[in-house]
Amino acid sequence: MAETAAVANGGAVENTGAAENPQQAAPQSTWNVVTSVLFRMLMMWMFMSWLRGGGNKTETPATDSTGTPVPVAAPSANLFGQGEMLSLWMFVNEKERMQRDKLSLNELFWHVDEITYGSFTDGPFGDGTYTYNGTIDLSNNVQNNKSLYIHTYLTLAGHVPNYKFDGTYSAQHVVYVNKQLNKYKKRTIKRTQNLLTGKTETDPELLKHAEKQGNIELLSHWHPNLTINLVDDHTPWTKGKIPSPLDKMIHFDAAGMTYEPIVYLNDYWNLLRDFTPINDTVKQVSLYVTVQPMSLFKLQMYISQNMRSQWSSMLGDDYMQDSEQDQDALKEAILETNPYMLGLTVVVSIVHSVFEFLAFKNDIQFWKSRKSLVGLSVRSVLVSVVQSVIVFLYVMDNDTNFVIKVSIFIGCLIDGWKITKVMSVGISMESKWLGFIPRITLHDKSTYVESETKKYDQLAFKYLGMILFPFLIAYAVYSLIYDEHKGVYSYILSMLYGFLLTFGFIMMTPQLFINYKMKSVAHLPWRMLTYKALNTFIDDIFAFVIKMPTLYRIGCFRDDVVFFIYLYQRYTYRIDPKRVNEFGTSGENPDAPAISEPSTTPEALPSTGDKKND
Repeated sequence: MAETAAVANGGAVENTGAAENPQQAAPQSTWNVVTSVLFRMLMMWMFMSWLRGGGNKTETPATDSTGTPVPVAAPSANLFGQGEMLSLWMFVNEKERMQRDKLSLNELFWHVDEITYGSFTDGPFGDGTYTYNGTIDLSNNVQNNKSLYIHTYLTLAGHVPNYKFDGTYSAQHVVYVNKQLNKYKKRTIKRTQNLLTGKTETDPELLKHAEKQGNIELLSHWHPNLTINLVDDHTPWTKGKIPSPLDKMIHFDAAGMTYEPIVYLNDYWNLLRDFTPINDTVKQVSLYVTVQPMSLFKLQMYISQNMRSQWSSMLGDDYMQDSEQDQDALKEAILETNPYMLGLTVVVSIVHSVFEFLAFKNDIQFWKSRKSLVGLSVRSVLVSVVQSVIVFLYVMDNDTNFVIKVSIFIGCLIDGWKITKVMSVGISMESKWLGFIPRITLHDKSTYVESETKKYDQLAFKYLGMILFPFLIAYAVYSLIYDEHKGVYSYILSMLYGFLLTFGFIMMTPQLFINYKMKSVAHLPWRMLTYKALNTFIDDIFAFVIKMPTLYRIGCFRDDVVFFIYLYQRYTYRIDPKRVNEFGTSGENPDAPAISEPSTTPEALPSTGDKKND
């Protein structure tokens, strides 16, 4: 049974059963892990409920300062009834908040009358929408990075939002909302140059700005579309009992008997690619406004997306900008992709995440339980650590958000942990760095030295170095001549990072060479490789669905070639029940006594990770 479990985990058949190590616990299954996490969450919820006093506590009636009970708030009603005729007024100026008595008709952008509240069949198009396309003259302040705001007033039909205007005025029947029309986007000024010539393609004016105010510049951008949604909602809300975040959008009167209808200024579908910068050359901008009714359920969906943006902003501006770009990609997919293809993409993305988790889990489990290094490329593990460190130093040298830096750092720690599984790591107190820092020593493990694996591993990297080093030197010279860099350190990191992106997949070939020499693939973590291969095939599918450069699309198929070679080796080096493995047993004679020392010849290995059923 122990041998079967070892095969199922993707390793070679090893005789490490209960007879030799009865205290070794079997690895938990995925279901056990999930149930354990759910049980802990349940216990935590029960503990927090107990801290809050449980759910059976009788509420004490609220009282004022004199001890007199305060009456419970009664359900309220919408300020405007269903089907009531309304008017919409829109003013545009540079003031963030507008006082009602300061309104001026000179700043009026659009006024639409006779809007039927809650009607989805009204208007010139028969769908409850009204549209207007106008232009706005920009002042010098707005051209020089100042903000521009829209102030929207909803009144009864025939009424005015300011008592100074001609017409009927009712202060309690005026609903006011405002929004900033322009959007600030961050621009990073690259202070790079060619290390040989000292020349740069960056505008000299931008360089002067960077020297005075830093490399980061906030630029005002404009989008020509805005949607004003009149939410059709007549729920009898009770003041103080509205769920969050809807409670921030519903405003009650002083008595709590009526609440203002929600006027939602919606710019969710304004894609980042459609924003244009505002500078001193832009004298006038256009604005296309759409007034449209909306249900409460649809409003809640928009609010949930806005809450996601607020959570992203808590993680920093860099993460916020990346999150906006991710949301923009999702919006483009919804707008431009076939609904069936979009649904398939969602399902495939979930499957991709599951496979990624399973590949990570089985990779850790494989190296954690691994006792022998026969057939495994130790140098590939060491090179992967170097690759992870290079990637981490590269993202630290460039403007990358904090979350990505943390994830890559965790990957470096995991790769560093693998070193302790493939090599004997020690600390030497005799020979110290700088006379006081203990020196870390690395030695090959006996299962790696005594087998033919080390010889084949060295031979594979010798051939690989003969192929890659000329390419590395050529790419370094090309990057030095044609690319711009911040300095020598950035040049080295960017050159190595670019080389890894192009030729990193070749680092998987030494394992292929070892498999070929040993005529066996039993030592490989097949579960982890299978999950990663499935994810690679999913990436191939997305390469045809998502818009990307042709060369990058072709590059998605490089890992497929390597994995197909793995599959070919698994097919070629089939199970031979007559062959004796490193423990002196075979499929025909599983009860043979185990040898004291594992054999190091290629013929002593089973040919696949599978084992013939007993």
